[in-house]
Amino acid sequence: MKNAPEIRRPRLLVTRPMEDAEPLVRRLDGLGFACSVEPMLSLVWLDGPELDLADVQALLFTSANGVRAYTRRTTRRDRPVYAVGDATATAARAAGFAAVESASGDVYALAGLVRARLDPKHGTLLHVAGSKVAGDLAGLLGGAGFTLHRSVLYDAVPADRLSEGTAAIFRTSDLDGVLFFSPRTVLSFVRLLAEAGLVDQCRTVDAFCLSPAVAEAARAYGDQGVTPWRSVRVASRPEQDALLDLLPPARG
Repeated sequence: MKNAPEIRRPRLLVTRPMEDAEPLVRRLDGLGFACSVEPMLSLVWLDGPELDLADVQALLFTSANGVRAYTRRTTRRDRPVYAVGDATATAARAAGFAAVESASGDVYALAGLVRARLDPKHGTLLHVAGSKVAGDLAGLLGGAGFTLHRSVLYDAVPADRLSEGTAAIFRTSDLDGVLFFSPRTVLSFVRLLAEAGLVDQCRTVDAFCLSPAVAEAARAYGDQGVTPWRSVRVASRPEQDALLDLLPPARG
């Protein structure tokens, strides 16, 4: 009696930093996907003195990496936290913060939540961030009278080449989709593909994008903005769960 042929699992490529990619890969594996990881950014935690929270009424986090960077610099958890999304809020609660609220969106949603909850007369806001940020959070809140200080606690260093493993799965067309979480990473990824001479192989690959800004970057390849992808799909809201909702069922 012949063994039944092995069913191929759809293969996805995760472009997040390794700290974020590992739990995501475990989740995708449980959903029936095969996964490869190609971090477009490597995180470097910046050393420095204890953070001064004397006049700070609340902490603002726009990524889970901001939470991780903060916990490396101080043990203080005595300020309320306002997080851009649910994953960042979850990271803050896991780090020991008791008062955490999620904007469940982007920096515009976060600014709206802060304006609704806080009074600028009660102190400054501390935005814990990396060296590169998306959106003008200080401007959005400054117009409402808030003073926001950005504390840069980590750097995200872009990759300078594709790994041989990732190049191989493109050459053999053994890839169904790539997950992108920021415009910076998708532009870097397509640039590295072009340097490796692999852009044409994207025409059989779907790009799954966290937000319209990420999707715009995915489509903006070449002088004419011609997308190299089979399709570019956008999450209904800028949250990882919404991005995963775009994926087709991996099991029949």
